[in-house]
Amino acid sequence: MKQEPVTSFSRSQPMLQRYDAQEIARQYQWRWGKLIIRGMTIFWRCALFAWGLQLDKWTNQLEAHKLKRAAQLRHLLTHLGPTFIKVGQALSTRPDLVPKDYLDELIKLQDQLPPFPSSIAFQMIQQELGSHPEDIFSEISAQPVAAASLGQVYQGRLYSGESVAIKVQRPNLLPVITLDLYLMRWTAGWIGKWLPLNLGHDLSMIVDEFGTKLFEEIDYINEGRNAERFAGYFEDDPTVKVPLIYWNYTSRRVLTLEWINGCKLTDSQAICREGMDSDNLIKIGVTSGLRQLLEFGFFHADPHPGNLFALRPQCPVDGNEQVEAWHKETMAFIDFGMMDQLDEGTKENLVDALVYLINKDYLALARVFIDLGFLAPGTDIAPIVPALESVLGNVMGEKVVDFNFKTITDQFSELMFDYPFRIPAKFALIIRSLITQEGLALTMNPEFKIVEVAYPYVAQRLLTGESPQLRRRLIDILFKDGKFQWQRLENLIAIARSNEGFDLLPTAGIGLQYLMSEEGKLLRRQLVLALTEDDRLHTAEVQRLWDLIKDDIQPSKLFGVAWSAFSDFSTENIAALLPIPAMR
Repeated sequence: MKQEPVTSFSRSQPMLQRYDAQEIARQYQWRWGKLIIRGMTIFWRCALFAWGLQLDKWTNQLEAHKLKRAAQLRHLLTHLGPTFIKVGQALSTRPDLVPKDYLDELIKLQDQLPPFPSSIAFQMIQQELGSHPEDIFSEISAQPVAAASLGQVYQGRLYSGESVAIKVQRPNLLPVITLDLYLMRWTAGWIGKWLPLNLGHDLSMIVDEFGTKLFEEIDYINEGRNAERFAGYFEDDPTVKVPLIYWNYTSRRVLTLEWINGCKLTDSQAICREGMDSDNLIKIGVTSGLRQLLEFGFFHADPHPGNLFALRPQCPVDGNEQVEAWHKETMAFIDFGMMDQLDEGTKENLVDALVYLINKDYLALARVFIDLGFLAPGTDIAPIVPALESVLGNVMGEKVVDFNFKTITDQFSELMFDYPFRIPAKFALIIRSLITQEGLALTMNPEFKIVEVAYPYVAQRLLTGESPQLRRRLIDILFKDGKFQWQRLENLIAIARSNEGFDLLPTAGIGLQYLMSEEGKLLRRQLVLALTEDDRLHTAEVQRLWDLIKDDIQPSKLFGVAWSAFSDFSTENIAALLPIPAMR
């Protein structure tokens, strides 16, 4: 390989480590030439698109040409470069801002751009890592194996033998992005107050949030740390694979990581050829996505087909390994530039929202929307509740399995313009993640119902109650207006049992231990009252529950669980468990 002269990239201005609107403004406040040229380019292209829309309006062709104009918008954003491609991806998750037909087109943005010359990529590797690629890698592909808006990937091999992927950022990417962000923020300050958009924030704040996430995405050191954190959460899950990061060969603009030798999830023929079960892969994807949102609170916000791979089943290298641990399909996640974090309260509210939706409790759902930020505090929810019931009731259909996220998003967009709903920036990423995963699942199997995996998982988490917060959520769900909801408990158990990995007996043990604990004191009293409410013993409800679970519970094992729960239970607690109803 011929030694190329090393070009200095982006040294004419200080390299920002993170997004700083004030610092960017200082850099560009006197650079009128760049601002005018780039501003006119953006304005001219956008004006041509707007003129086409206006012509359609004058000629009454808006409806006839809407699909054509949506495709033109996608091409426009692609031609304007990386920043605007990312804008299009962000808008694809905003049904409150973008009509449905445009959403469908923007979702197609796959970040694909022509690659930049490999000679420039190798110069950047030398500049960033301090050595020529030949001195670092025993092999490196002459051309990139993948190219996207922010960078491109080469396949290589270290001198120690490991097969690696080398991700190299596009040259001068930071100046391009900062210039576009400056123009966007300047424009937002002028026109934001005149736009009839239900953003929930000042438009300049929206640009700042977008800029912050974009800067995180182009920092490959940050991406490597995200990957290791993500791997730590799934370290005990053999069905999820995260590539190793080679830190000695990584910088802010070059990332070297383990090469993933798998099949794209959209390549059904390759999956079948390798003997993998596509439905099992879908279940892995759905369950891992739910764990990210509801357990860890740290989630992959860009799970499109190019970032997920199915790995071939691996043969055991040690005769002592259990077959179950290695023969299952494995899903590999790559590209950890776009991640986000949820706090505990948000995770709990997400569980609530899903359960209230399934139970069709629209009053409680409207209250959760306030907690989640979809409605402003103090919003009058009285007129919103029937609207939710009208739209979401039809989405749910007669059966739980009729549920899907894409339909809900499409239907929900109708409410966005009639009621004061807004989508917080964080939830735009969540919606994007859920819709993308569901779309991928349906591509692999059009008959697959995501809720058949999702809701059993949620029900199982509620019934096992791993945290005090989840246990309180379960109690809130089972008691409504002071009355025990027998049907809800039956539904939760029935749905949780539909998950093949759910074992009812340990869950019963956890429930008994909680019931016997000091924390469960209030629930014990409530259950006794529930059994005798309305001046009658609710034996029929108890019988239905027993009929539901009796096939899963062997008397001998049930006795062991009960003995374990009662073993540390004091006489005083037993007396408290059986309060004598007051005589009337």
